[in-house]
Amino acid sequence: MERRLLLLGLLRQHEMYGYQINDLIDAHLGTSINLTKPTAYRLLHQMTADGLISFHEEKVGKRPTRRIYTITQLGEVEFQDLLTESLSVFKPSEQTSTISLAFLDTIPPEEVVPLLEKRLAAVVKLRDARTSDESHLGGIQCIIDHQIRHLNTEIEWLSDVIKQLKEEELNNEDNSKLLLTTKKINQENK
Repeated sequence: MERRLLLLGLLRQHEMYGYQINDLIDAHLGTSINLTKPTAYRLLHQMTADGLISFHEEKVGKRPTRRIYTITQLGEVEFQDLLTESLSVFKPSEQTSTISLAFLDTIPPEEVVPLLEKRLAAVVKLRDARTSDESHLGGIQCIIDHQIRHLNTEIEWLSDVIKQLKEEELNNEDNSKLLLTTKKINQENK
C-alpha cells in the first residue's frame, strides 16, 4: 500500500520518468520506505496495467527512450483512498537491523563497542546527509523531518548503549584486577 501511495503521490505532483522517481526516493526517502529500483519499475508497470497511471515515451538526444508517467483520474481516486487509509492507521516500522541487538551480551563488550561505533558513524552520516538536503515542499519535507527525528533518536540511544558498554568494560577490568589482587593476597597468606 505505502509503495503505491508514494508513487501515485509523486506522480500527482508532476509527471516523472522512472529514473527520476528512483533518484528522488534514494536521495531523500530511503530510510522511510524500502523500494528498490526493480520493484518501483514493476509497480509502475502494474499500475499502468491497472489504469492508475499512463505514460508517453520521450527521446532526448542519443539517450534511450524513456517513459514519462502521469497519474490518471482512476489513479487520483486510488491515491485518495490509499492516503485516507494510511493516515488513519499506525503500523510500527520493521527494523531488521535491530535484531542483532538482542544478542549483544553474547560478545564481549570490547568487541561490541567498535562495531556499535561503526554503526553510530553510519547513522550520523545518514542523518547529516538528510539535514543537508535542500528544503522540499509540503509532505516530502515532513517525511525528511520525520527521518531526521528518528535518526537523532537512534544516535542518542546508540551513544548511551556504547557509554554503558564502556562502563561495564571498565567495571569488568576493575573486578578482574580486584580478583587478581585478592588471589595474590590469599597466596601470600598461605
